[in-house]
Amino acid sequence: MFAVASIAAGIQFGWALQLSLLTPYVQLLGVPHVWASFIWLCGPISGLVVQPIVGYYSDRTTSRFGRRRPFILAGSVAVAIAVFLIGYAADIGHAMGDDLKKKTRPRAVAFFVIGFWILDVANNMLQGPCRAFLADLAAGDHKKTRVANGFFSFFMAIGNVLGYAAGSWNGLHRIFPFTETKACDVFCANLKSCFFFSILLLLVLATVALIYVTDEAVAAREVEEGEVQPSCFSQLFGALKELKKPMWMLMLVTAVNWIGWFPYFLYGTDWMGREVYGGNAGEDAYAAGVRAGSLGLMINAIVLGFMSLAVEPLGRIVGGVKTLWGIVNFILAIGFVMTLVITKAAEHQRREAWEKLKSLNNEKVDWLYILTNTQLAVQINFSVPFALASIYCSSSGAGQGLSLGVLNLAIVLPQMVVSALSGPWDNLFGGGNLPAFMVGAVAAALSAVMAIILLPTPEPAEEAKAANMASGGFH
Repeated sequence: MFAVASIAAGIQFGWALQLSLLTPYVQLLGVPHVWASFIWLCGPISGLVVQPIVGYYSDRTTSRFGRRRPFILAGSVAVAIAVFLIGYAADIGHAMGDDLKKKTRPRAVAFFVIGFWILDVANNMLQGPCRAFLADLAAGDHKKTRVANGFFSFFMAIGNVLGYAAGSWNGLHRIFPFTETKACDVFCANLKSCFFFSILLLLVLATVALIYVTDEAVAAREVEEGEVQPSCFSQLFGALKELKKPMWMLMLVTAVNWIGWFPYFLYGTDWMGREVYGGNAGEDAYAAGVRAGSLGLMINAIVLGFMSLAVEPLGRIVGGVKTLWGIVNFILAIGFVMTLVITKAAEHQRREAWEKLKSLNNEKVDWLYILTNTQLAVQINFSVPFALASIYCSSSGAGQGLSLGVLNLAIVLPQMVVSALSGPWDNLFGGGNLPAFMVGAVAAALSAVMAIILLPTPEPAEEAKAANMASGGFH
Protein backbone atom coordinates (compact mmCIF):
# COMPACT_ATOMS: atom_id res chain seq x y z
CA MET A 1 0.00 0.00 0.00
CA PHE A 2 2.89 2.36 0.78
CA ALA A 3 4.43 1.77 -2.66
CA VAL A 4 1.15 2.27 -4.55
CA ALA A 5 0.19 5.34 -2.51
CA SER A 6 3.60 6.91 -3.21
CA ILE A 7 2.55 7.37 -6.85
CA ALA A 8 0.31 10.18 -5.56
CA ALA A 9 3.46 12.23 -4.89
CA GLY A 10 4.40 12.07 -8.57
CA ILE A 11 0.85 12.89 -9.71
CA GLN A 12 0.51 15.80 -7.32
CA PHE A 13 3.97 17.19 -8.12
CA GLY A 14 2.87 17.73 -11.71
CA TRP A 15 -0.54 19.01 -10.66
CA ALA A 16 1.07 21.59 -8.35
CA LEU A 17 3.16 22.81 -11.28
CA GLN A 18 0.00 23.11 -13.38
CA LEU A 19 -1.77 25.20 -10.75
CA SER A 20 1.12 27.54 -10.04
CA LEU A 21 2.87 28.01 -13.39
CA LEU A 22 0.75 27.12 -16.41
CA THR A 23 -1.73 30.02 -16.37
CA PRO A 24 1.21 32.47 -16.35
CA TYR A 25 3.11 30.41 -18.94
CA VAL A 26 0.31 30.31 -21.50
CA GLN A 27 0.10 34.11 -21.31
CA LEU A 28 3.85 34.23 -21.92
CA LEU A 29 3.16 32.37 -25.18
CA GLY A 30 0.75 35.12 -26.16
CA VAL A 31 -2.70 33.85 -25.11
CA PRO A 32 -4.63 36.86 -23.73
CA HIS A 33 -5.74 36.71 -20.12
CA VAL A 34 -9.39 36.70 -21.21
CA TRP A 35 -8.90 33.36 -23.02
CA ALA A 36 -6.41 31.68 -20.65
CA SER A 37 -9.12 30.09 -18.51
CA PHE A 38 -10.60 28.20 -21.48
CA ILE A 39 -7.56 25.93 -21.53
CA TRP A 40 -8.54 24.70 -18.07
CA LEU A 41 -11.77 23.22 -19.44
CA CYS A 42 -9.81 20.04 -20.09
CA GLY A 43 -9.53 19.30 -16.36
CA PRO A 44 -13.22 19.01 -15.52
CA ILE A 45 -14.08 17.47 -18.90
CA SER A 46 -11.49 14.72 -18.46
CA GLY A 47 -12.62 14.26 -14.85
CA LEU A 48 -16.21 13.87 -16.02
CA VAL A 49 -15.45 11.53 -18.92
CA VAL A 50 -12.12 9.80 -18.31
CA GLN A 51 -12.43 8.85 -14.64
CA PRO A 52 -15.70 6.88 -15.01
CA ILE A 53 -14.45 5.13 -18.17
CA VAL A 54 -11.10 4.19 -16.63
CA GLY A 55 -12.76 3.07 -13.40
CA TYR A 56 -15.33 1.01 -15.27
CA TYR A 57 -12.83 -0.82 -17.48
CA SER A 58 -10.15 -1.24 -14.81
CA ASP A 59 -12.74 -3.09 -12.70
CA ARG A 60 -13.40 -5.42 -15.64
CA THR A 61 -9.91 -5.85 -17.13
CA THR A 62 -8.77 -9.47 -17.35
CA SER A 63 -5.17 -8.81 -18.43
CA ARG A 64 -2.52 -11.19 -17.08
CA PHE A 65 -0.74 -8.07 -15.77
CA GLY A 66 -3.66 -7.33 -13.47
CA ARG A 67 -6.57 -4.89 -13.42
CA ARG A 68 -4.85 -1.69 -12.30
CA ARG A 69 -1.24 -1.89 -13.45
CA PRO A 70 -1.91 -1.50 -17.21
CA PHE A 71 -3.75 1.78 -16.58
CA ILE A 72 -1.07 3.08 -14.21
CA LEU A 73 1.63 2.27 -16.78
CA ALA A 74 -0.30 3.91 -19.63
CA GLY A 75 -1.02 6.99 -17.50
CA SER A 76 2.64 7.37 -16.51
CA VAL A 77 3.81 7.18 -20.12
CA ALA A 78 1.13 9.68 -21.16
CA VAL A 79 2.25 12.10 -18.43
CA ALA A 80 5.84 11.93 -19.72
CA ILE A 81 4.68 12.69 -23.29
CA ALA A 82 2.43 15.54 -22.12
CA VAL A 83 5.11 17.15 -19.98
CA PHE A 84 7.57 17.05 -22.89
CA LEU A 85 5.04 18.80 -25.17
CA ILE A 86 4.32 21.48 -22.55
CA GLY A 87 7.94 22.11 -21.63
CA TYR A 88 9.18 22.25 -25.22
CA ALA A 89 6.13 23.99 -26.73
CA ALA A 90 8.04 27.26 -27.23
CA ASP A 91 11.02 25.50 -28.85
CA ILE A 92 8.85 23.32 -31.10
CA GLY A 93 6.77 26.31 -32.13
CA HIS A 94 9.89 28.33 -32.97
CA ALA A 95 11.33 25.43 -34.98
CA MET A 96 8.07 25.25 -36.94
CA GLY A 97 8.04 28.95 -37.80
CA ASP A 98 6.80 31.02 -34.85
CA ASP A 99 8.10 34.60 -35.00
CA LEU A 100 9.59 35.44 -31.59
CA LYS A 101 9.11 39.17 -32.26
CA LYS A 102 5.33 38.75 -32.31
CA LYS A 103 3.36 38.68 -29.08
CA THR A 104 1.40 35.51 -29.90
CA ARG A 105 3.12 32.27 -30.95
CA PRO A 106 0.29 30.16 -32.39
CA ARG A 107 2.26 26.95 -33.01
CA ALA A 108 3.69 26.97 -29.50
CA VAL A 109 0.22 27.55 -28.09
CA ALA A 110 -1.13 24.62 -30.11
CA PHE A 111 1.50 22.20 -28.75
CA PHE A 112 1.00 23.57 -25.24
CA VAL A 113 -2.77 22.99 -25.39
CA ILE A 114 -2.32 19.45 -26.76
CA GLY A 115 0.16 18.66 -23.96
CA PHE A 116 -2.07 20.26 -21.34
CA TRP A 117 -5.08 18.17 -22.34
CA ILE A 118 -3.04 14.97 -22.50
CA LEU A 119 -1.65 15.74 -19.04
CA ASP A 120 -5.10 16.14 -17.50
CA VAL A 121 -6.36 12.96 -19.14
CA ALA A 122 -3.25 11.10 -17.94
CA ASN A 123 -3.63 12.39 -14.38
CA ASN A 124 -7.19 11.07 -14.31
CA MET A 125 -6.00 7.75 -15.78
CA LEU A 126 -3.55 7.48 -12.88
CA GLN A 127 -5.47 8.70 -9.88
CA GLY A 128 -8.56 6.48 -10.18
CA PRO A 129 -6.70 3.17 -10.65
CA CYS A 130 -4.25 4.07 -7.85
CA ARG A 131 -7.13 4.58 -5.40
CA ALA A 132 -8.83 1.41 -6.67
CA PHE A 133 -5.55 -0.52 -6.32
CA LEU A 134 -5.34 0.59 -2.69
CA ALA A 135 -8.92 -0.56 -2.13
CA ASP A 136 -8.03 -3.93 -3.66
CA LEU A 137 -5.05 -4.27 -1.33
CA ALA A 138 -7.17 -3.32 1.69
CA ALA A 139 -9.64 -6.06 0.71
CA GLY A 140 -12.57 -4.45 2.55
CA ASP A 141 -10.73 -4.18 5.89
CA HIS A 142 -11.71 -0.81 7.43
CA LYS A 143 -8.44 -0.41 9.32
CA LYS A 144 -6.37 -1.11 6.21
CA THR A 145 -8.58 1.28 4.21
CA ARG A 146 -7.90 4.08 6.71
CA VAL A 147 -4.17 3.33 6.51
CA ALA A 148 -4.29 3.35 2.71
CA ASN A 149 -6.16 6.69 2.63
CA GLY A 150 -3.66 8.08 5.11
CA PHE A 151 -0.72 7.02 2.93
CA PHE A 152 -2.36 8.51 -0.17
CA SER A 153 -3.09 11.85 1.54
CA PHE A 154 0.45 11.96 2.95
CA PHE A 155 2.05 11.50 -0.46
CA MET A 156 -0.33 14.01 -2.05
CA ALA A 157 0.93 16.54 0.51
CA ILE A 158 4.56 15.62 -0.26
CA GLY A 159 3.95 16.08 -3.98
CA ASN A 160 2.27 19.45 -3.42
CA VAL A 161 5.13 20.75 -1.29
CA LEU A 162 7.79 19.60 -3.77
CA GLY A 163 5.89 20.96 -6.78
CA TYR A 164 5.21 24.40 -5.32
CA ALA A 165 8.75 24.61 -3.93
CA ALA A 166 10.16 23.87 -7.39
CA GLY A 167 7.92 26.54 -8.93
CA SER A 168 9.07 29.16 -6.43
CA TRP A 169 12.81 28.69 -7.09
CA ASN A 170 14.25 30.94 -9.78
CA GLY A 171 17.54 29.06 -10.19
CA LEU A 172 16.28 25.58 -10.99
CA HIS A 173 17.15 25.94 -14.67
CA ARG A 174 20.84 26.14 -13.80
CA ILE A 175 20.76 22.41 -13.06
CA PHE A 176 19.76 21.88 -16.71
CA PRO A 177 21.53 24.73 -18.56
CA PHE A 178 20.38 23.42 -21.95
CA THR A 179 16.75 24.32 -21.08
CA GLU A 180 17.31 28.06 -21.70
CA THR A 181 17.13 28.68 -25.45
CA LYS A 182 16.40 31.49 -27.87
CA ALA A 183 12.69 30.68 -27.74
CA CYS A 184 12.61 29.77 -24.04
CA ASP A 185 13.56 32.45 -21.48
CA VAL A 186 14.42 31.93 -17.79
CA PHE A 187 10.78 31.54 -16.71
CA CYS A 188 10.20 28.97 -19.46
CA ALA A 189 13.49 27.19 -18.66
CA ASN A 190 12.52 26.93 -14.99
CA LEU A 191 9.16 25.45 -15.98
CA LYS A 192 10.91 22.95 -18.25
CA SER A 193 13.31 21.97 -15.45
CA CYS A 194 10.43 21.55 -12.98
CA PHE A 195 8.72 19.15 -15.35
CA PHE A 196 11.94 17.15 -15.80
CA PHE A 197 11.89 16.48 -12.06
CA SER A 198 8.17 15.71 -12.28
CA ILE A 199 8.72 13.03 -14.95
CA LEU A 200 11.66 11.52 -13.05
CA LEU A 201 9.76 11.33 -9.74
CA LEU A 202 6.60 9.84 -11.25
CA LEU A 203 8.39 7.25 -13.39
CA VAL A 204 10.59 6.07 -10.50
CA LEU A 205 7.65 5.73 -8.09
CA ALA A 206 5.37 4.10 -10.67
CA THR A 207 8.11 1.65 -11.74
CA VAL A 208 8.74 0.55 -8.15
CA ALA A 209 5.03 0.02 -7.51
CA LEU A 210 4.43 -1.80 -10.80
CA ILE A 211 7.35 -4.19 -10.26
CA TYR A 212 7.01 -4.72 -6.52
CA VAL A 213 3.24 -4.92 -5.95
CA THR A 214 1.22 -7.89 -7.16
CA ASP A 215 -2.00 -7.00 -8.99
CA GLU A 216 -4.22 -10.04 -9.15
CA ALA A 217 -5.83 -10.74 -12.51
CA VAL A 218 -9.54 -11.57 -12.48
CA ALA A 219 -11.38 -14.01 -14.67
CA ALA A 220 -13.87 -12.64 -17.14
CA ARG A 221 -17.49 -13.05 -16.06
CA GLU A 222 -19.55 -15.03 -18.49
CA VAL A 223 -22.37 -13.01 -20.01
CA GLU A 224 -25.62 -14.90 -20.40
CA GLU A 225 -27.36 -14.90 -23.75
CA GLY A 226 -29.55 -11.81 -24.12
CA GLU A 227 -27.98 -10.05 -21.12
CA VAL A 228 -27.33 -6.35 -21.67
CA GLN A 229 -24.20 -4.95 -20.03
CA PRO A 230 -24.87 -1.41 -18.72
CA SER A 231 -22.20 1.21 -19.51
CA CYS A 232 -20.44 3.20 -16.81
CA PHE A 233 -22.44 6.32 -17.72
CA SER A 234 -25.80 4.55 -17.77
CA GLN A 235 -25.04 3.19 -14.31
CA LEU A 236 -24.02 6.62 -13.02
CA PHE A 237 -26.91 8.60 -14.46
CA GLY A 238 -29.35 5.84 -13.65
CA ALA A 239 -28.22 6.07 -10.05
CA LEU A 240 -29.02 9.80 -10.00
CA LYS A 241 -32.72 8.92 -10.24
CA GLU A 242 -32.46 6.99 -7.00
CA LEU A 243 -30.81 9.74 -4.96
CA LYS A 244 -32.62 11.05 -1.90
CA LYS A 245 -33.13 14.74 -1.10
CA PRO A 246 -30.12 15.05 1.32
CA MET A 247 -27.72 13.95 -1.43
CA TRP A 248 -29.23 16.39 -3.92
CA MET A 249 -28.83 19.18 -1.37
CA LEU A 250 -25.21 18.18 -0.80
CA MET A 251 -24.53 18.26 -4.55
CA LEU A 252 -26.09 21.73 -4.80
CA VAL A 253 -24.00 23.10 -1.92
CA THR A 254 -20.84 21.48 -3.31
CA ALA A 255 -21.46 22.96 -6.77
CA VAL A 256 -21.86 26.49 -5.40
CA ASN A 257 -18.82 25.95 -3.18
CA TRP A 258 -16.64 25.02 -6.17
CA ILE A 259 -17.70 28.13 -8.06
CA GLY A 260 -15.97 29.89 -5.18
CA TRP A 261 -12.94 27.63 -5.02
CA PHE A 262 -11.93 27.24 -8.65
CA PRO A 263 -10.83 30.88 -9.28
CA TYR A 264 -8.49 30.47 -6.29
CA PHE A 265 -6.76 27.52 -7.99
CA LEU A 266 -6.94 29.07 -11.44
CA TYR A 267 -5.64 32.59 -10.88
CA GLY A 268 -3.75 32.72 -7.56
CA THR A 269 -0.20 33.08 -8.90
CA ASP A 270 -1.35 35.20 -11.87
CA TRP A 271 -3.02 37.63 -9.45
CA MET A 272 0.20 37.82 -7.45
CA GLY A 273 2.29 38.68 -10.53
CA ARG A 274 -0.25 40.95 -12.21
CA GLU A 275 -2.18 42.85 -9.51
CA VAL A 276 0.19 42.73 -6.54
CA TYR A 277 3.61 42.94 -8.21
CA GLY A 278 2.27 45.10 -11.04
CA GLY A 279 3.86 43.14 -13.89
CA ASN A 280 2.70 41.68 -17.18
CA ALA A 281 3.55 38.28 -18.64
CA GLY A 282 7.19 38.26 -19.74
CA GLU A 283 8.31 40.99 -17.30
CA ASP A 284 10.64 40.39 -14.35
CA ALA A 285 8.12 41.80 -11.85
CA TYR A 286 5.45 39.38 -13.07
CA ALA A 287 7.83 36.39 -12.85
CA ALA A 288 8.83 37.44 -9.31
CA GLY A 289 5.16 37.62 -8.33
CA VAL A 290 4.45 34.16 -9.74
CA ARG A 291 7.38 32.73 -7.77
CA ALA A 292 6.11 34.44 -4.60
CA GLY A 293 2.67 32.95 -5.26
CA SER A 294 4.23 29.50 -5.65
CA LEU A 295 6.03 29.98 -2.34
CA GLY A 296 2.70 30.83 -0.74
CA LEU A 297 1.14 27.71 -2.21
CA MET A 298 4.04 25.64 -0.83
CA ILE A 299 3.31 26.99 2.67
CA ASN A 300 -0.34 26.33 1.81
CA ALA A 301 0.45 22.64 1.25
CA ILE A 302 2.45 22.33 4.49
CA VAL A 303 -0.35 23.86 6.56
CA LEU A 304 -2.83 21.61 4.73
CA GLY A 305 -1.03 18.56 6.06
CA PHE A 306 -1.33 19.76 9.67
CA MET A 307 -4.95 20.83 9.23
CA SER A 308 -5.90 17.34 8.07
CA LEU A 309 -5.45 16.25 11.69
CA ALA A 310 -7.81 18.96 12.97
CA VAL A 311 -10.97 18.25 10.97
CA GLU A 312 -12.59 15.71 13.28
CA PRO A 313 -11.87 17.46 16.63
CA LEU A 314 -12.92 20.85 15.24
CA GLY A 315 -16.15 19.29 13.98
CA ARG A 316 -16.93 18.09 17.49
CA ILE A 317 -16.20 21.54 18.95
CA VAL A 318 -18.54 23.47 16.63
CA GLY A 319 -21.34 20.90 16.71
CA GLY A 320 -20.84 18.88 13.55
CA VAL A 321 -18.95 18.77 10.27
CA LYS A 322 -21.66 20.52 8.26
CA THR A 323 -21.46 23.52 10.63
CA LEU A 324 -17.67 23.45 10.37
CA TRP A 325 -17.96 23.44 6.57
CA GLY A 326 -20.19 26.50 6.73
CA ILE A 327 -17.85 28.39 9.07
CA VAL A 328 -14.72 27.82 7.00
CA ASN A 329 -16.49 28.92 3.84
CA PHE A 330 -17.18 32.25 5.52
CA ILE A 331 -13.41 32.39 6.17
CA LEU A 332 -12.82 31.68 2.48
CA ALA A 333 -15.18 34.52 1.49
CA ILE A 334 -13.24 36.91 3.74
CA GLY A 335 -9.98 35.75 2.14
CA PHE A 336 -11.32 36.55 -1.33
CA VAL A 337 -12.42 40.03 -0.20
CA MET A 338 -8.94 40.60 1.25
CA THR A 339 -7.43 40.11 -2.22
CA LEU A 340 -9.18 43.36 -3.19
CA VAL A 341 -7.72 45.14 -0.16
CA ILE A 342 -4.20 43.89 -0.91
CA THR A 343 -4.50 44.83 -4.59
CA LYS A 344 -5.56 48.39 -3.77
CA ALA A 345 -2.77 48.72 -1.20
CA ALA A 346 -0.17 47.56 -3.76
CA GLU A 347 -1.52 49.98 -6.38
CA HIS A 348 -1.37 52.83 -3.86
CA GLN A 349 2.23 52.06 -2.97
CA ARG A 350 3.26 52.01 -6.62
CA ARG A 351 1.48 55.31 -7.27
CA GLU A 352 3.23 56.85 -4.31
CA ALA A 353 6.55 55.55 -5.71
CA TRP A 354 7.52 53.87 -2.47
CA GLU A 355 10.60 51.70 -2.38
CA LYS A 356 9.76 48.80 -4.68
CA LEU A 357 11.35 46.06 -2.57
CA LYS A 358 9.42 47.14 0.51
CA SER A 359 6.17 47.16 -1.44
CA LEU A 360 6.71 43.68 -2.78
CA ASN A 361 7.75 42.26 0.57
CA ASN A 362 4.78 43.76 2.44
CA GLU A 363 2.22 42.46 -0.03
CA LYS A 364 4.00 39.12 -0.26
CA VAL A 365 3.58 38.70 3.50
CA ASP A 366 -0.13 39.56 3.21
CA TRP A 367 -0.57 36.99 0.41
CA LEU A 368 1.16 34.28 2.43
CA TYR A 369 -1.06 35.17 5.41
CA ILE A 370 -4.21 34.73 3.31
CA LEU A 371 -2.99 31.40 1.93
CA THR A 372 -2.16 30.09 5.38
CA ASN A 373 -5.52 31.10 6.82
CA THR A 374 -7.49 29.51 3.98
CA GLN A 375 -5.89 26.10 4.48
CA LEU A 376 -8.46 24.98 7.03
CA ALA A 377 -11.06 25.76 4.37
CA VAL A 378 -9.08 23.76 1.78
CA GLN A 379 -8.83 20.70 4.00
CA ILE A 380 -12.50 20.86 4.98
CA ASN A 381 -13.52 21.17 1.34
CA PHE A 382 -11.42 18.11 0.44
CA SER A 383 -12.86 15.92 3.19
CA VAL A 384 -16.26 16.98 4.62
CA PRO A 385 -18.33 16.80 1.38
CA PHE A 386 -17.00 13.29 0.72
CA ALA A 387 -17.74 12.23 4.29
CA LEU A 388 -21.29 13.61 4.07
CA ALA A 389 -21.80 11.91 0.70
CA SER A 390 -20.74 8.63 2.28
CA ILE A 391 -23.25 9.12 5.11
CA TYR A 392 -26.19 10.19 2.95
CA CYS A 393 -25.67 7.44 0.35
CA SER A 394 -25.17 4.74 3.00
CA SER A 395 -28.35 5.75 4.81
CA SER A 396 -30.28 5.22 1.58
CA GLY A 397 -28.62 1.88 0.88
CA ALA A 398 -26.28 3.06 -1.87
CA GLY A 399 -22.57 2.24 -2.08
CA GLN A 400 -19.40 4.25 -1.50
CA GLY A 401 -18.50 4.19 -5.19
CA LEU A 402 -21.82 5.83 -6.01
CA SER A 403 -21.28 8.55 -3.41
CA LEU A 404 -17.93 9.53 -4.95
CA GLY A 405 -19.22 9.26 -8.52
CA VAL A 406 -22.22 11.54 -8.10
CA LEU A 407 -20.31 14.04 -5.98
CA ASN A 408 -17.71 14.25 -8.74
CA LEU A 409 -20.46 15.65 -11.00
CA ALA A 410 -21.05 18.49 -8.53
CA ILE A 411 -17.33 19.31 -8.65
CA VAL A 412 -16.51 19.14 -12.35
CA LEU A 413 -19.60 20.93 -13.70
CA PRO A 414 -18.89 24.18 -11.75
CA GLN A 415 -15.27 23.97 -12.90
CA MET A 416 -16.51 23.96 -16.50
CA VAL A 417 -18.66 27.03 -15.82
CA VAL A 418 -15.80 28.94 -14.20
CA SER A 419 -13.33 27.96 -16.94
CA ALA A 420 -15.70 29.09 -19.67
CA LEU A 421 -16.98 32.32 -18.11
CA SER A 422 -14.32 33.72 -15.76
CA GLY A 423 -12.09 35.15 -18.52
CA PRO A 424 -14.89 37.07 -20.32
CA TRP A 425 -16.31 38.09 -16.93
CA ASP A 426 -12.96 39.55 -15.85
CA ASN A 427 -12.66 41.28 -19.22
CA LEU A 428 -16.01 43.05 -18.69
CA PHE A 429 -14.42 44.90 -15.77
CA GLY A 430 -11.18 45.80 -17.51
CA GLY A 431 -9.25 42.56 -17.15
CA GLY A 432 -7.35 41.22 -14.15
CA ASN A 433 -8.46 38.59 -11.66
CA LEU A 434 -10.45 40.50 -9.05
CA PRO A 435 -13.90 40.12 -10.68
CA ALA A 436 -13.59 36.32 -10.57
CA PHE A 437 -12.35 36.51 -6.97
CA MET A 438 -15.36 38.62 -5.96
CA VAL A 439 -17.71 36.07 -7.54
CA GLY A 440 -15.78 33.49 -5.53
CA ALA A 441 -16.40 35.47 -2.33
CA VAL A 442 -20.15 35.58 -2.98
CA ALA A 443 -20.28 31.87 -3.87
CA ALA A 444 -18.28 30.92 -0.76
CA ALA A 445 -20.56 32.94 1.53
CA LEU A 446 -23.68 31.54 -0.16
CA SER A 447 -22.45 27.95 0.13
CA ALA A 448 -21.72 28.54 3.82
CA VAL A 449 -25.31 29.62 4.48
CA MET A 450 -26.69 26.76 2.37
CA ALA A 451 -24.55 24.17 4.16
CA ILE A 452 -25.79 25.23 7.58
CA ILE A 453 -29.47 25.58 6.58
CA LEU A 454 -30.12 22.92 3.93
CA LEU A 455 -28.02 19.90 4.93
CA PRO A 456 -29.32 17.34 7.44
CA THR A 457 -27.19 16.86 10.55
CA PRO A 458 -25.68 13.35 10.69
CA GLU A 459 -25.36 11.32 13.86
CA PRO A 460 -21.95 11.73 15.62
CA ALA A 461 -21.12 8.04 15.20
CA GLU A 462 -21.78 8.25 11.45
CA GLU A 463 -19.61 11.39 11.16
CA ALA A 464 -16.65 9.76 12.89
CA LYS A 465 -16.82 6.64 10.73
CA ALA A 466 -17.21 8.57 7.47
CA ALA A 467 -14.39 10.99 8.34
CA ASN A 468 -12.04 8.03 8.61
CA MET A 469 -13.22 6.39 5.40
CA ALA A 470 -13.74 9.28 2.96
CA SER A 471 -11.13 11.40 1.35
CA GLY A 472 -11.23 13.69 -1.62
CA GLY A 473 -8.97 15.50 -3.99
CA PHE A 474 -8.86 18.09 -6.67
CA HIS A 475 -9.27 16.02 -9.83
